[in-house]
Amino acid sequence: MINTDDKLICIKGNAFYSKGEIYTVGRIVNNKYFQVLTGNNNDHWYATLDDEGIYISFDSMSPKDNKAWFDKIA
Repeated sequence: MINTDDKLICIKGNAFYSKGEIYTVGRIVNNKYFQVLTGNNNDHWYATLDDEGIYISFDSMSPKDNKAWFDKIA
C-alpha cells in the first residue's frame, strides 16, 4: 500500500528520475495510481502500482523500455 508522503527509492532511472535517489509520493489517485514528485517545484509524474511493482511509464510508443522503477522505503 502506498500513502501520501511515503518515500520511494529509484532502482532503475531515466531522464526524469535518477537511480539511487529518494522521491516523495504526492497525491493518491486510487489504489493503483499516484503522484511521484520530481523534487522540482512540486512537478510530478503519475506512477503505477501493480503486480510488476512500482513504476512510471514514459513514451509507451518507444521500442526502448523507458520506465523508471521504484521500491518503497520502510
